[in-house]
Amino acid sequence: MTLHEMVTVWRRSTIAELCWLAPDGPVGIPVVPLVWRDRPCAALPMSLLDAVQTMTDGRAAFAVTAPAEAGAAEAGAAQRPGLVATGPVDIRYDLDGARFVEHMLDQEIVKHPPTRLRADGLMAQRENWWWVPRILVTLTGAEEEAALPARTRPDDAVLVRRSARGPHVHVVTAQTWPQEAGARVELWARDGGSLSGRGEQAYAFGHRHSPDFERWERWHRSGELREEALTVTGAAGGPGPALEPFGVLARLRNHREVQRACRTGLARAEAQMGTSHPR
Repeated sequence: MTLHEMVTVWRRSTIAELCWLAPDGPVGIPVVPLVWRDRPCAALPMSLLDAVQTMTDGRAAFAVTAPAEAGAAEAGAAQRPGLVATGPVDIRYDLDGARFVEHMLDQEIVKHPPTRLRADGLMAQRENWWWVPRILVTLTGAEEEAALPARTRPDDAVLVRRSARGPHVHVVTAQTWPQEAGARVELWARDGGSLSGRGEQAYAFGHRHSPDFERWERWHRSGELREEALTVTGAAGGPGPALEPFGVLARLRNHREVQRACRTGLARAEAQMGTSHPR
């Protein structure tokens, strides 16, 4: 696989994963896959400021593990495996959203319906000004590349583990995903290989969304990986079927929560950088 192939798959995908090694362990989040300057990019809303600031070693893994959308089947994309590329990243704070709007907004509008509602046009951008500023995380080079099995079942998860060369990504599954601290989760690598854990930190996560993407939820299990088992030290949520859309009141509540989180993150970023922009 080449970086060009990764860019092609990243561009054609609707959802993807960004994984890295934070000081306290591996991390992974679902992202909208975008392309900037012919490189894979994630344009993260300011609500994710705290998470991004744990990306301290300047490296990340960009992964596509979801099967292709049904509409891509005509091009044969539904049969493709997942892909992962790991390497150095460029992190830029686009506090006024100028780069995002010029280079990536049109891409995200196609893939992410909430962005279509919040930023498709100048009036929407003015009303939802807090959604336009972004943190741009771009893969500048692929030092490691590999094919991955696609996640095709609710119990499938992306496993991120610490290695000497940065985050290492697998696709795994389990019969159950207990949340209790100390619980032992037997994992199976979806490619049929052996995980051969040696007690290193690991983070398994999955994500699911409603058809309108207003609900896009991540669940995770973190802990110590030894041989083929993960001993749980932290957990949230769990696998399940696709989510139903919000009702009217829940949709309004969610919108306010996202707005509040983005505004808080933006204010903190501006304070850290000693700048501000008119609203």
